[in-house]
Amino acid sequence: MTMLLKEIQPHWAVIRPYFSIRNEAEYHQAVIRLNELIDEVGDNEEHPLYEFLDTLGAVIQLYEKKQFPMPDVNGAEVLEYLMEEHSLRQSDLPEIGSQGVVSEILNGKRELNVRQIRELARRFHVSPAVFI
Repeated sequence: MTMLLKEIQPHWAVIRPYFSIRNEAEYHQAVIRLNELIDEVGDNEEHPLYEFLDTLGAVIQLYEKKQFPMPDVNGAEVLEYLMEEHSLRQSDLPEIGSQGVVSEILNGKRELNVRQIRELARRFHVSPAVFI
């Protein structure tokens, strides 16, 4: 056994829960820990626990990517979902254009342009990236 492993092994039982997520209970506990770290550290990169926060965030992200994969969707499908969630009709989106333009986008006959994406992101409080 190397010197590094000999140094780490006695501490691993205490550290392991922070770097390993094997099930949903451990995932929820990791999210609680991450939220506590965010409250304590914030975005202060000089804080002694900032790298721990960053690493725990990466571990959680990997678990989520594996357990909760996001489906591949296009901008029109995202728009359709948001319209349904907000009980909107095609005519309720003048920032995109006329009802006919919205219909063409939803039917795949027309792509969302940059201006429309910006307006939709603003309206629904989401990142413009969700429509790309």
